[in-house]
Amino acid sequence: MPQDAPDPPNADDRAPVPDQQPSDADGGTTDAVADALRRVRDPEADASVFEAGVVETIRVADGGATIEADLREFPREAAERVTRAMVRAATDVDGVEKARVEQVDPSPDLDGRDAGIETADRVIAVASSKGGVGKTTVAASLACALAAGAGGDAAVDGEADTSVGLFDADLYGPNVPELLSVSGPVYSDEDGNPVPVDAGGLEVMSVGLLAEGGPLAWRGAMAHDAISDLFAETAWSDPDTVVLDLPPGTGDVVLTTLQDVPIDGVVLVTTPFHAAVSDTGRALQLFEENDVPVLGVVSNMGEFVCDECGTVHDLFGGDDPVDALEVPVLAELPFTSELQSDPVPDADALSEHALELADAVDDRYEDVWTVDVPEGGADLRGLDPDERKERVRERFEALGAGEEFYLVSDRDPTPVRAFLLELVDADELPGFQVKRQNPETWLARTTRP
Repeated sequence: MPQDAPDPPNADDRAPVPDQQPSDADGGTTDAVADALRRVRDPEADASVFEAGVVETIRVADGGATIEADLREFPREAAERVTRAMVRAATDVDGVEKARVEQVDPSPDLDGRDAGIETADRVIAVASSKGGVGKTTVAASLACALAAGAGGDAAVDGEADTSVGLFDADLYGPNVPELLSVSGPVYSDEDGNPVPVDAGGLEVMSVGLLAEGGPLAWRGAMAHDAISDLFAETAWSDPDTVVLDLPPGTGDVVLTTLQDVPIDGVVLVTTPFHAAVSDTGRALQLFEENDVPVLGVVSNMGEFVCDECGTVHDLFGGDDPVDALEVPVLAELPFTSELQSDPVPDADALSEHALELADAVDDRYEDVWTVDVPEGGADLRGLDPDERKERVRERFEALGAGEEFYLVSDRDPTPVRAFLLELVDADELPGFQVKRQNPETWLARTTRP
């Protein structure tokens, strides 16, 4: 359950960092531990753990040393190595019988937060029809790449200038915390709303953070209430994008999400295997029927490149069934150890595939949501009925025979066809095509007889 953010520690309760006089009774021992830790190197920064700012405080009491350190930026294995090295260095000090390293508990900034996933400028869902196709890996990699500044003009001076969140809605398999090496506690703001955990600049919310290690055996109604509450109550810090990792299939949680969340686009993940693609087609239809733009599909694990000889092996063979979905293919990801490694929101640490996927998603999002009205076209969005009718009349009658007429509307423009026929006293138009560009915009095109 969420915890209230703790009060700042009392300076008297902690030993100061090196080069200051200790204030506890074992001050001499504290200095000795600090001297020992100066010889422990941060492999990433090629500096001592003090020079790199890893060690926050040291406490020594009754023969035990407690070292508070910030190891969040380290890969898991490197963090474990540095931890062991600090423990060994501390226990080599006379008077220290045991030592432990505690991760600094960084309480989040609670200012300027708003509850509800709709506070994001856009919500991009990542979905699959089956488990085991790499959906969560794709969702986490996409979120990390966007947070690192990939996609659009988010990078400023080489660093991300964007706020991105990752919401793990897979109640029965919440793997995002493990994949990103994040854990609780989950704090709450002054209104009791849970605050996402920071993963190196990426905000993360998952039921796995609230029920770490516990089995989740929720029936439909319980699952609905749990995910609805998290959607409504999570306190985000004004994110540009929230990537939403949906559970596989089209069950209760997915239906609840379609009901509760204004999804601006969905990315479907599948393997290029005919059964998986067939099920993906049904998932695609569900999103389209619920007015969610399908940004495209990620075809995952289609090939394997041999590390020894460089030979490309097609893991499924035959024709690629993904083409039958008739949606853009955003990425074709191979089966590689690079893509299986834990993603981090750092452009230098991410694979090119992840960065290219973020660019492709951003480009496709712009294609779907950006509507340019052709010169001379009739833009009816936001007009009242009389103004709409007059705008259509004005633009259509200004055309000569054989010229194309374009219309942009915030509602289905099919009834406009009958009005155009009245204007030219004709029985038929040479084609009247209507396309729904996105959930808020329709396009129509025809030719004046």
